[in-house]
Amino acid sequence: MRVAIIGATGLVGRKMLIVLSERKFEISELIPVASEGSVGKSVVFDGRELNIVSIDDAVKAQPDIALFSAGSAVSKQWAPEFAANEVYVIDNSAAWRMEPGIPLVVPEVNGDDLHKGKFIIANPNCSTIQMVVALGPLHRALGIKRLVVSTYQSISGTGKGAVSQYEAERDGIPAESVYPHPIFENCIPQCDVFLENGYTREEMKLVHETRKILHAPNLAITATAVRVPVLGGHSESVNVEFETAMDLKKIRALLEEAPGVVVMDDPNMHVYPMPLTAHEQDDVFVGRLRSDPTLANTINMWIVSDNLRKGAATNAVQIAELIREKGFV
Repeated sequence: MRVAIIGATGLVGRKMLIVLSERKFEISELIPVASEGSVGKSVVFDGRELNIVSIDDAVKAQPDIALFSAGSAVSKQWAPEFAANEVYVIDNSAAWRMEPGIPLVVPEVNGDDLHKGKFIIANPNCSTIQMVVALGPLHRALGIKRLVVSTYQSISGTGKGAVSQYEAERDGIPAESVYPHPIFENCIPQCDVFLENGYTREEMKLVHETRKILHAPNLAITATAVRVPVLGGHSESVNVEFETAMDLKKIRALLEEAPGVVVMDDPNMHVYPMPLTAHEQDDVFVGRLRSDPTLANTINMWIVSDNLRKGAATNAVQIAELIREKGFV
């Protein structure tokens, strides 16, 4: 099994290296790829130093699987090159997510959308992944009618530049800003750019990607995405209205049985998920489960996950594991 990582020196790429090692994904050769300026340098995998190669050399090497985390432009240009060589591409950018015929996959929720010969597979947005892991079993059992989502997203979701901005502001030194406002001791109600409808691209990703993953094209969703001064871990407050009568005990049981979900919900003992809870974990944590007294068949819930792991690297590796389990490679 030969695996290439495109974007191996970025936050997500480095996390992919860690997750592959932790999950003992059997690899005969790992091919790290980064920008031309990084070619010849090295990354560490399983205690070994591996030389970084160019993306053109990685295509010629014809790996079995290529994990992409290098941005949409790179994915648009190079994913088809790998796919033409029958390499399964798992892309972490937004380039292919909403393309018809391209599977958008969270293994616990819609792993059956993977098919042999579909060589480009999209890894969903981090905030979408954690939400659908929790909502998937509820939608199957009860049918979801409407979602109202508020996200509290860490700066690591933006990348290295955002972390540098936060640290510089914290330390009181000048630095280049990637956000239009200070992020240290602040909350910015803008994730990504604003669209003509007044929502940000991040908010609309939650809408469109959730519908695609849950196979629910008419699901009513509205979202507000907020960037918060947290180094790692996204949190979400989700109001869920169901199509049918619901029972909170049944919902709790469904979540407790759901793969990849950990229920932490004992408010009297101050037990609920937080970004620190999810740090370096692969699970999605759920708490603050309660009925909404203002609307029938509706609950409120709080969902937290490590955005660089389950929200990106781990989900991509799990897709690779599923490709292998299905015997595609």
